[in-house]
Amino acid sequence: MNQISEVTEQIVDRKLSAVAKRTKASIIREMLKSTSIPGLISFGGGVPDPETFPREHLAEIAKEIVEQEYKTTLQYGTTEGDKQLKQQYIQYLRKYEGIEGLEEDHMVITSGSQQALDLIGRTFLDTQSICAICDPVYLGAASAFMIHAPKFIKLTMQDDGPDVDILERSLQKMTEDEKEQFKFFYLVSNFDNPTGICLSLEKRIRILEIAAAHKILIVEDDPYGLLRFEGEKIPSIYKLAVERGLQDYVLLLNTFSKILSPGLRMGIVVGNQKIVRKLVLGKQVADLCTSPLLQRMTARYLERHDPIVHLQNALKVYAKKRDTMMASFKEDFGNIEGVHWTYPQGGLFSWMCFPDWVDTMEMLEFAKKNLLIYIPGEAFSVGDSNKNCMRLSFCLPSEEQIREGSKRLLKAFQQYAFMKGR
Repeated sequence: MNQISEVTEQIVDRKLSAVAKRTKASIIREMLKSTSIPGLISFGGGVPDPETFPREHLAEIAKEIVEQEYKTTLQYGTTEGDKQLKQQYIQYLRKYEGIEGLEEDHMVITSGSQQALDLIGRTFLDTQSICAICDPVYLGAASAFMIHAPKFIKLTMQDDGPDVDILERSLQKMTEDEKEQFKFFYLVSNFDNPTGICLSLEKRIRILEIAAAHKILIVEDDPYGLLRFEGEKIPSIYKLAVERGLQDYVLLLNTFSKILSPGLRMGIVVGNQKIVRKLVLGKQVADLCTSPLLQRMTARYLERHDPIVHLQNALKVYAKKRDTMMASFKEDFGNIEGVHWTYPQGGLFSWMCFPDWVDTMEMLEFAKKNLLIYIPGEAFSVGDSNKNCMRLSFCLPSEEQIREGSKRLLKAFQQYAFMKGR
């Protein structure tokens, strides 16, 4: 054992790269390992309800393309992505987003949005870089960016999106050298992960104006845009940029994980051809190509079926679960001073905050004892903020489990408060 420990120190501890040493486990991925505990209710991962997957259609398509298109689907593919999937996506953006003028070289297919975030981090960031993010921030993006050790400008989240005054003031104060090192502003535009907040039209336009004025890149992540339950659809920042001839200032990230199946691991980056080409070169090193089989399955699905029509049932399911969670929170927490939560018009999450004396990572131990898990707020921070908050997902548990989970959360809070002498 001593010899093994010595080898571990020499090889694992002392020989790792700086990037490897900065890499940390995802709290969500780790918590998903606990979901098999009998009786556990999970408000944790943003896992879509599997009953919403178009499994019959996908099964039919999979059989067909393996038998009839095996020379393509079972072979290596291009790093840039399947041409047929790109064409279907171009038609989708034209039909549902009103985005015109896209060509195949404006996009690269990635293995989910997480690979897109990783490629963006590799392509743009190093230890001298500066980037802007929301606070709280999607932890998948934070992980992909933090391993490169850049400096972060953190924009506090407000009811209609991040406080863009912070971004503008920061850019105005920068020296020319600092502006050169500023790489991008990353945000989730629709039903933000983790807060569920939707960026207002006014702020979308202002962010685009700031980008054009200061010559900076906006990375718009939009995995939840189609999951709107109520309210009017708001154009993406990329759509607004195209209308103004400013599209080179925006990278749009999209995924089919929430509207078809996360198991497909299908993501897309849309943007300036030169930037896309750099992402392609990074992807060549990472995995050569995204699965040709899964790409062609997605292409055939989009060719034959309308994802918007398919989503209608899922939206009804998620809206009912959202309503159940909101009603449960009002009943269980409505009279507790200092506790508040977001009301999402779409997406998969609500963000609950407690008084400042609460540490939701500490409180998680009480939640687990009550057979409940959630994601503590500090997981969505690049510093030590958001300790009194948590992300709560309503997409996977049943309505009955949501009601029971809210009561278990209240019990955990009461037990934690008693421990704290409150």
